[in-house]
Amino acid sequence: MTEPTTAPTDLAAFTARQLLTAYEKGEASPVEAARAVLERAEALQPSLNAFVSIDAEGALEQARGSAERWRRRAPRGLLDGVPVTVKDLLLQAGTPTLRGSESISAEGRWDEDAPAVARLREHGAVLVGKTTTPEFGWKGVTDSPRHGVTRNPYDPSRTSGGSSGGSAVAVAAGASPLSVGTDGGGSVRIPASFCGVFGLKPTYGRIPLYPSSPFGTLSHAGPMARDAADAALMLDVMAGETDWRDWSQLPVSDDGETRHRIGDGVRGLRVAYSPTFGGQVNVARDVAAAVRAAVGKLAELGAFVEEADPDFADPAEAFHTLWFSGAARVVQHFGRAQRDALDPGLREISGIGARYSALDYLAAVDARMELGRRMGRFHSTYDLLVTPTVPLTAFEADTEAPRGSGHRRWTGWTPFTYPFNLTQQPAATVPCGLDAAGLPIGVQLIAARHRDAVVLRAAQALYGAGVAGTAPVPVGR
Repeated sequence: MTEPTTAPTDLAAFTARQLLTAYEKGEASPVEAARAVLERAEALQPSLNAFVSIDAEGALEQARGSAERWRRRAPRGLLDGVPVTVKDLLLQAGTPTLRGSESISAEGRWDEDAPAVARLREHGAVLVGKTTTPEFGWKGVTDSPRHGVTRNPYDPSRTSGGSSGGSAVAVAAGASPLSVGTDGGGSVRIPASFCGVFGLKPTYGRIPLYPSSPFGTLSHAGPMARDAADAALMLDVMAGETDWRDWSQLPVSDDGETRHRIGDGVRGLRVAYSPTFGGQVNVARDVAAAVRAAVGKLAELGAFVEEADPDFADPAEAFHTLWFSGAARVVQHFGRAQRDALDPGLREISGIGARYSALDYLAAVDARMELGRRMGRFHSTYDLLVTPTVPLTAFEADTEAPRGSGHRRWTGWTPFTYPFNLTQQPAATVPCGLDAAGLPIGVQLIAARHRDAVVLRAAQALYGAGVAGTAPVPVGR
């Protein structure tokens, strides 16, 4: 694996791999690391609102157990003692999963882990807290009736993106080196791009999901981290065991392919660079320049790069049919009072979704399958497709779309992300610079289904070449 060239001195700024090395050498303790990230979490919460809950007592108890295992030279797994946060759409035993909604009661047993959380716990990860999400993860920014607005650590007047906004902020601001997000239309990649961290949507089924998403097979779980090598390690943990609760899980490989191939580089890879999807997307000038520079670096590193566009028109109509239908399913059994308490946008799209027919839904499935066929053909020529992650940087908080943009729904400004939820392909965002206002820019790397390792090694090549990555943002900036 490619290690960062300079080691931070603040444990809250360490990568997961740096922490594991420090534990092994006896240079740091999991308890010290837990205290460092808990201090950051508490400090950032009033201004950025990244957390639904912070479990300081539980995290320190887990960290003490990890410290004892390291003292005995018997770590439990690949992430023993590494602090991790979890998006509050995923079950975590002992903690309510409120999904940003007033419709969910915190009372109850809450005694089950989602598959990804269970794997992290089995490997000794220290679970720090649950991170914010819009209500039921329905949109590309993070605010909810229950928990309010989550803000960008680079500029708190701006959005964190969403729907895994709290997770992106936690990683960016040093409240955990790793976080588990979910991505149904860009919900890992959008906030990771806006907050300057790495985010991966793996091939659908690589990480098992339970309960299944009401948005169906659009939704993936994925790692969020400070670089691709940490994400590869986390992915191997979360995808490393069969979980019978998810009938759609892909076969499990025990060879650690993603983390072991992370340093393979890009020499010989065939890369298609699509800056605007053939003129369909208006991309901000600073974003376009930073993405072009990252693509140029891939060429310098030995990839064969040419400008080429995938052969499809904007699939927004099909995506909306599937997404809005999922929203209708979320609220299907809600009474009048529960519906009145919903995020107004969610209430609106769920009403639209309830009016679709089965034939409308199946037509959208047909469009999805055709898109998958086209991308399958595209990747018979190209190993990677590279685009901007989002055509703009973080805009004002507390709005679904940038004011004055002409877009009403979040899908209007995310044309590079949601198509690849329809096709179930692996796609990652890599931070590749800042705009004139000092806000992060992301470049998106997409590969054919099941080729997650190609995405990760290309991403890590950019980190190794020094054109990717950001340091944790100082709290109070």
